[in-house]
Amino acid sequence: MDDTGRLSRRQFAKAAVAIGGASALSACLSRSDSPDVPAGPEDLSSVPARQHAWSDALATDDHGNDRPPRHHVLLLLDYAGDGEPTDADRETAASAFESLERAYARRHDGLLFTVGYSPSYFERFDTDLPESVDLPEPGPLAPFEDPEPDTRDAAVHLASDHPSVVLAAEEALVGEASSANGVEMAADLSGVFDRGDRRTGFVGDGLPADNQDVRGVPDSEPVPEDSPLYMGFKSGFEKSQASEDRVTIESGPFAGGTTMHASRIRLQLQQWYEQDSRDQRVGKMFCPVHAEEGLVEGPGDNLGTSAGMDERGCPAHATDHAREKGMVGHSQKSARAREDGDPIILRRDFDSTDDDEAGLHFVSLHRSIADFVDTREAMNGTDIADESAVGQKNNNGILQYMEVLRRGNYLVPPRQLRALPPARPA
Repeated sequence: MDDTGRLSRRQFAKAAVAIGGASALSACLSRSDSPDVPAGPEDLSSVPARQHAWSDALATDDHGNDRPPRHHVLLLLDYAGDGEPTDADRETAASAFESLERAYARRHDGLLFTVGYSPSYFERFDTDLPESVDLPEPGPLAPFEDPEPDTRDAAVHLASDHPSVVLAAEEALVGEASSANGVEMAADLSGVFDRGDRRTGFVGDGLPADNQDVRGVPDSEPVPEDSPLYMGFKSGFEKSQASEDRVTIESGPFAGGTTMHASRIRLQLQQWYEQDSRDQRVGKMFCPVHAEEGLVEGPGDNLGTSAGMDERGCPAHATDHAREKGMVGHSQKSARAREDGDPIILRRDFDSTDDDEAGLHFVSLHRSIADFVDTREAMNGTDIADESAVGQKNNNGILQYMEVLRRGNYLVPPRQLRALPPARPA
């Protein structure tokens, strides 16, 4: 808050997105977040076939790393009908999604969105998904996890730099508004889907610091003002991210689509900020060598397009560092899950204050859910813990500061199949 007790503009924007609804949108607009957002094209033939093709629509930092949109809403929905979806419901859903594309320019300061479907959704069909799609039910991926599975039929991920845009798009999509950005909605999802969980969040310099008055963040040691994420460091280095080509399904009827994993994670940052030193945080987040050589300035913008794992031999020496230095880094472990030297998942996660606690919605894209599982197993570092002095969690990256509450897996079809797809498209 400022000296008058008023919420800062960034705090207000986060609060509005978290609350949602027409009143939050109205309040958001009244607080001057009324951007002049250009409409999308009337002819949608220029829109990419890949729903997840966001990279060309994102801003970049001084080094060329993609900057994610600052505000996010993740809507979990259930199909309202019985059995297999009807053609009429497919046409309605398709019209609703296309209306959003006409309402907003497809860019970071307009609107980006994807629509994915869970294993539970595909169970309604008599036929199985093709072998080219790997979409198992979500479950625990470590011996210390016990997450609840997300079984809603669909997940819609809305993202924009402007909080008013994600709020207005959500209102129009679920039938609470007849237009978006001045463009009439030809249809909405109100008769096709029932609303389930709603998750919100943010990512970007200053946003975590402006929104740290929640459970899980200590009062005595604030989140750094220049950090884009609660844990004080940036992520999404270009060379630590899979390309959109690498995460795209290559064959079968869903070629051009991808798979998405979404975890809801509770963050426990008391020890992270109150007991761990800056060097310990750097070592646990990146690699012990990064701490010893002072490689990370501030949140890590100085690292350019790479977290510097391979340059310092961190992945190859993970077990040695755990045994000899008593610590192994999160990025160091995760970098072991690569194919021909390249990452296999593309992260699009964001921080959150849902339920008034510090959290992370870990959203990732991959050609198959197996790629996410492999990356998560590398991050767990169970093999390292078994062979070294590092305990299962203590000093084993950032595991001890994160509790996975929920997990969900989704197929994000190519755009032409995003409206209630069959399990076996013709």
